[in-house]
Amino acid sequence: MHKIPMLKEDAGRGGGGRRNEPKNVLGYRLEACSLSPMTGFFRDGCCDTSRDDTGSHTVCAVMTAEFLEYSKSCGNDLSTPLPEFGFPGLKPGDRWCLCAPRWQQAQQAGRAPRVVLRATHEGALRYCALADLKRSAVDLD
Repeated sequence: MHKIPMLKEDAGRGGGGRRNEPKNVLGYRLEACSLSPMTGFFRDGCCDTSRDDTGSHTVCAVMTAEFLEYSKSCGNDLSTPLPEFGFPGLKPGDRWCLCAPRWQQAQQAGRAPRVVLRATHEGALRYCALADLKRSAVDLD
């Protein structure tokens, strides 16, 4: 499991100055992914990231039974609750800030969940092609 999340003010992004507003893959302000369950590397509901986020928890994904099964088969069981870590376990329909490399791996295996582009951090583009994310988008007009 992940280390205990830090508050944004403690995230090592420099002194008291205001940091740049995080952007999504479309180049706009990053929107919240989920408050219930609470997600994000910082457990603030957003798929924001920092240098400390070595897994790049930047893709706002809508869980499916197929993906949860796939992730479990790859060694990352997201469906089993871990109350000692405050993790409720995910179910189909939940939104979750997924590691971009895992989403890309699932996409290549044909098992990737749908994504919310407005809540997917631009950092995901280091691992995922925008065209692939758009094909999986639930929020394109």
